[in-house]
Amino acid sequence: MTNRTATIRRTTSETDIEITLNLDGAGKSTIDTGVGFFDHMLAAFARHGQFDLQIHANGDLDVDSHHTVEDVGWVLGQAVCEALGDRGGIARYGSSLLPMDEALAMVVLDLSGRSLCAFDAPLDGRIGSFDAELVREFFLAFSRSGALTLHARMLSGSNRHHMAEALFKGLGRTLDEASTRDPRINGAASTKGVLT
Repeated sequence: MTNRTATIRRTTSETDIEITLNLDGAGKSTIDTGVGFFDHMLAAFARHGQFDLQIHANGDLDVDSHHTVEDVGWVLGQAVCEALGDRGGIARYGSSLLPMDEALAMVVLDLSGRSLCAFDAPLDGRIGSFDAELVREFFLAFSRSGALTLHARMLSGSNRHHMAEALFKGLGRTLDEASTRDPRINGAASTKGVLT
């Protein structure tokens, strides 16, 4: 059985991003976006999802980190979409409740082929030099380009770092569960016969 991998490169006037993803990896990552806290979150996503992930991003950080974070979410979603192929034989659904000290995140997704993100987390202000509101922008971009339905909600929490980390770890675990091959499923896990 071959590994499900993808390499995506996207260049705009604001960012230049290349991502290589292996859904059937071992949680190894090499990440350089120029945004330290974001690199930490992406490494947690890869480790807890057991994905091998390489990300190199150059963005207009002289403006701020918004374009870089959003565009990495967009390209990563595209990589997931390509690596999944026709999405046949996968579990399709995943969910996790993930604690990070006082923070408790719920992340649920459906690899439905339909893009939707419902994000409910009180992330504003800053986490070090990182704009906490960009976590939402990442999740929105990821769900749109990944053609998946994603619900992310903080059930409790007071520390922004803990809340963001719980969400990224939860996303990794949930995507791993949803993308797992299930030998009992032939074709798409849908009564329609397709995931769209």
